[in-house]
Amino acid sequence: MPPRRAVTGRSQEPRRRYAEELRLLRQQKGDSLRQLGDVLGWDWSLFGKMEKGETLGGPEVAQALDQHYGTPGLLLTLWELALGDPSQFREQYRRYMSLESEAVSLWHYAVGVLPGVLQTDAYAREVLVAGGLKGPELALQVEARVGRRGLITSEDPPRFRTILSETVLRTPLCSGQAWREQLQHLAEIAERPNVTLQVLPHGARLHSLASTDVMFLRLPDGGTVAYTESALHGELVEETGSVERLQRAYDAVRDLALSPAETRKFIGQTLEEVPCEPSI
Repeated sequence: MPPRRAVTGRSQEPRRRYAEELRLLRQQKGDSLRQLGDVLGWDWSLFGKMEKGETLGGPEVAQALDQHYGTPGLLLTLWELALGDPSQFREQYRRYMSLESEAVSLWHYAVGVLPGVLQTDAYAREVLVAGGLKGPELALQVEARVGRRGLITSEDPPRFRTILSETVLRTPLCSGQAWREQLQHLAEIAERPNVTLQVLPHGARLHSLASTDVMFLRLPDGGTVAYTESALHGELVEETGSVERLQRAYDAVRDLALSPAETRKFIGQTLEEVPCEPSI
């Protein structure tokens, strides 16, 4: 039996496909980027970046384009698929991202930085800038990271537990207002029924995860994999013995952490300590 041929020849990668459709629809309608910007009220450069795959824009932009081109729901659907496209993440994360999307529960420990699923836009940007990203790559990675928040806020989210070293909550952003918004976001997330937040205070004794971020993914087949990360390296751990050793280390950390109720109080106190920026 001969292999099936692609019908349209267009990309099967969601992010690239979205950019292709945007470019094709505009060309078919005969609009220039500047004309499109004038009609829809956004800077024309945004549409140029979207057609190059440098940014997705927001859902409101996709909806406006659907209305403009007479394609109700098409571009918004492609935007949603592109937002969850694992190919937008760096190669070392892609298999992990695929497994994460299947997980029925996630357990996490953070040494110094909030996990991506808890980060606000401003927090994600500052972390990535500190890591050396800039320009289109920075915009791409911020958008990808922010898109992951939907993992724990969807209609049927997995269970998510994170233990945050106190260092995470004692390392503010450059902007006091942005840091306040991040803490408020944490406080709100902590109230979700599928989320458990705990803080490991500075006074806790030494433990074997002191320099290692780790995420455990419990998969639908009952198996568990782990992803460990340092500033320069990430590793997916699938060998059963290694995963079990990490789980025992995690259990020891959890025994040292504040309870969820104590953690919510701790976040509230930290929020009160953030100085208010003077109004202009």
